[in-house]
Amino acid sequence: MYLKIKTNSNFHPKNKHRAGYDVEALCEVYPSLLPFVFKNKYETKTIDFANPKAVKDLNTALLFKHYNIKFWEFPDTNLCPPIPGRVDYIHHVSDLLNTSKITGNIHVLDIGTGASCIYPLLGQAEYNWNFVATDIDKNSLECALNIINKNGLNDVIELRHQKETSQIFKGVLSENDRFSVSICNPPFYKSETEAFEATTRKLKGLSRVGDKVVRNFSGTQNELWYTGGEKAFIHNYLYESSLFKEQCVWFTTLVSKKDLLKGMYASLKKLGATDIKTINMGQGNKISRIVAWTFK
Repeated sequence: MYLKIKTNSNFHPKNKHRAGYDVEALCEVYPSLLPFVFKNKYETKTIDFANPKAVKDLNTALLFKHYNIKFWEFPDTNLCPPIPGRVDYIHHVSDLLNTSKITGNIHVLDIGTGASCIYPLLGQAEYNWNFVATDIDKNSLECALNIINKNGLNDVIELRHQKETSQIFKGVLSENDRFSVSICNPPFYKSETEAFEATTRKLKGLSRVGDKVVRNFSGTQNELWYTGGEKAFIHNYLYESSLFKEQCVWFTTLVSKKDLLKGMYASLKKLGATDIKTINMGQGNKISRIVAWTFK
């Protein structure tokens, strides 16, 4: 009998993965996962979370089992998003919209959707939201389009190419665009070296010291690092949001570093934000957060 892989009880109450993963059920819907399953020293069935292929197959199985996704393929070099954490963001954004009494036909802007197109897939599956998803990488957008086509989501997910790497909204939004909310998972690192060091620490946490350093969730340059790092990206996002305040009710972003919050709040107040919220999220051993702001 396959046992559940424990995840995180700090997830949002609506998160389907709070109690863990039913490995047996996942292997039934996605048999490719089976070779990566083994019994650990506690006699529990699990997978090797330091193995990028095992991690990708686990997350693919979660999409197949719980979100009615039938196709989710992209290069192994691209970032493989952890489904439980990504859907947690979606649920918290839903709460934000509900408390603001924003209901009905919800339109979401996903900044940097990546090859996996994960937020539009989850937002559609859980709440039937409509999406415009942007990215600077044409190859990633081609992969995302293939996923959209194979899952029959062309009518509810639109892709747009951001040609300028230094811009967020400029060049992809028109005067007529209107969104209920924007979402963003920014690049967290300043350089490849910083990303490498973070992966080394993660492997140490997984008791894999001495192993070749391979990111278990993979990731390309555009997905992982940005000149100036997370702080520079987010402050660019804050500034441009003030230029497009009529196009979106709420702007949101994930923020990994808590010490960025003070500066974000100060900048947003100068830019004229009328409400700013920080929503804490439990992500395993790591605490992350969403910062949301509006000019309405």
